[in-house]
Amino acid sequence: MNIGLFTDTYFPQVSGVATSIKTLRDELIAQGHHVYIFTTTDPQAKHDDVEAGIYRFPSIPFVSFTERRIAIRGAFRAVKLAKKFKLDIVHNQTEFALGMMGKLVARELDIPCLHTYHTMYQDYLHYIANGHIVKPHNVATFVHLYMKSIDGVIAPSERVLDTLESYQVTTPIRVIPTGINLRVYQQQDSATQRLKLREKFGYQADTPVLLSLSRLAYEKNIHALIAAMPDIIAEKPKAQLLIVGDGPARETLERQVRQLQLADHVQFTGQIDNDDVCHYYQMADVFVSASDSESQGLTYDEALASDLPIVVMRSEYTDELIDDPAIGVSFQKQEDLVRGVIHYLDHRESPESHAKRQAKLHAISAEVFAQKVLRFYDDCQIAMAQRQEAEPKHRLFRRRD
Repeated sequence: MNIGLFTDTYFPQVSGVATSIKTLRDELIAQGHHVYIFTTTDPQAKHDDVEAGIYRFPSIPFVSFTERRIAIRGAFRAVKLAKKFKLDIVHNQTEFALGMMGKLVARELDIPCLHTYHTMYQDYLHYIANGHIVKPHNVATFVHLYMKSIDGVIAPSERVLDTLESYQVTTPIRVIPTGINLRVYQQQDSATQRLKLREKFGYQADTPVLLSLSRLAYEKNIHALIAAMPDIIAEKPKAQLLIVGDGPARETLERQVRQLQLADHVQFTGQIDNDDVCHYYQMADVFVSASDSESQGLTYDEALASDLPIVVMRSEYTDELIDDPAIGVSFQKQEDLVRGVIHYLDHRESPESHAKRQAKLHAISAEVFAQKVLRFYDDCQIAMAQRQEAEPKHRLFRRRD
C-alpha cells in the first residue's frame, strides 16, 4: 500500500505528535508498505529527503507558537507528488495547511482520507492572544466542519473520542492508541552506560532520580513537580529531579527553582536528541508528570516500555493504563504525588513488578498500533468502493425518473 502522511510537524521538531507519526511510519515500512511524509520546511532540516520519503513545503512559524510551523503553499506540488507515488490512502495528522492539502489530494485521486486527532486544542488556546480571541466553542465548530469530508478518524484515547463526540463529529471514529517501538526502549543499557549518564549530571549509582520528560510548556504543569520537591527531599534528602526538554516555560520554571532554593536538586537538560531519549528513562528511578493536557500519554508508555514505574496526573488515559501498582499510580493532589514517588523509591525493581509491566507491553507495541491502523485503512477503502458502486446506480435511477 502507498500511504501519504500529511503533517505540519515532524522531526527535527520535537513533540509527541512527531514521535507518533515517526512510529507509525517506521512500523508501516517494516510491514512492507511505502510511506511518504508531506510536511513543513524547518531551519534544522534539509528541504527534501527523497531517500527517506520526506517532502517539505514552504512554511512560516505558527502565530504565538513559533516552535511549530504552518505551510503557506504547495498544494499543486502535493497533488503532483501524490499522483507520482500512486497513493492509496491519505492520512492527515493536522487540521491546518497540510491537512487541507491532504484533503485536496484525496479528492483529486479519489482515495480515502483519514485523520488522527492529536491535539486537544482547548488546552492550548492561551497561545493565541492569551485565549481572548479563540474560545472552546470556536474549536468545536472548526473541528466539526473539518471532519465532514473525512472518511475515518483515529482517536488516540477515549478522552479524544469523548471530545470529538461532544463536537458532534459523525465521521466513523476508531480509538487506536499510539504504539511504542519496543525494540528501542527494551534494549537495556549496561550498568556502565547508565552510570556514565548519571555522572554527567553529578549523580551517583544510588542517587534517587525522578525524570520529567516533555516539552516545557505551561500546560505540562511542571511547576507542580518542582513545588513537590521540598516534601520529597524531606523524606529522601538525596533525591534529584531531572527535567528533560525545552520550551517557552523554561525561564519561569528555572526562576521557581531558584526561589525555592532547589538548585542542588533540580536540573534542566534542554532539548535532547530523540535517539537519546531511551537512555534517560533507563538511568532514572521513577517517571513523573503533572500534565493534565495529555491526549495519549506517549511518555507514560515509553517509561513503561523502559521498565520504569510512573507517577502521573490522573486522567481518563491513566485510568486505562494503570491497572496495577507495578505499573504506577496516578494523583490529583500534591501529597499523593509525594507519596507515590516515595513508595517507588523505597520499593525498587522486583521480578514480580517487572513481569507485570512486560505483560502490558504487547497492547502498546508499535506493531499492534500499525496493524490496527492498516485495518482501518482497509475498512475505509471498502466503504469508499461500496459508495462508488452505489452512486452510478443512484444517478441512473434518477435520470430514468
